Amino acid sequence: MTTRHTPAPAPGPYLREMTDEDCEAVAAIRVRGWQSAYRGLLPQAYLDAMDVGRETETRRKRLAGGGAVNLVAVSGPPGSPAAEVVGWACYGAYREDDGRRTEGGELYTLYVRPDRTGAGTGGALLAEIMGRAAADGFPTLALWVLRENTGARRFYERAGFAPDGAEEDFEAGGLMVPEVRYVRALTPSAAG
Repeated sequence: MTTRHTPAPAPGPYLREMTDEDCEAVAAIRVRGWQSAYRGLLPQAYLDAMDVGRETETRRKRLAGGGAVNLVAVSGPPGSPAAEVVGWACYGAYREDDGRRTEGGELYTLYVRPDRTGAGTGGALLAEIMGRAAADGFPTLALWVLRENTGARRFYERAGFAPDGAEEDFEAGGLMVPEVRYVRALTPSAAG
């Protein structure tokens, strides 16, 4: 009788706090993520003009400025020489006082390296962010997503987020692009 051995599944991504040394990898993930996810949704010239070097400096300044929690997903365990940053997420207090969500948190950003999309990295980052935001006392978590980005909208809907009716535009390369706000309760009292 032959026994089949099924290899153990590869471990999920390792999550940790972002450091200054991660800024260049995070910048590349953000730039490549925008160029991949927003192709056809934003002006191509705007996407083509995105620059990893400029974005690295922006990430360094924002990380040093504090006020947000930045996490990275790494492809291997801490200290592993082959480990690479493959995803990034950032959250904090909701940034605008529109009278509806000031007590809640906001997922400012969540990006996964395009070649890792669908591998569970985004889900792992989102679950960690939701757990940390709840532990920080945020009853809800909001986020903004491009109205036409159906893939991202499905991802957030599977995680229990729903649009709350708020929409706003942002300018990208001379084009006004509509975004919709999604919200999810993090505590039972916020769900009611």
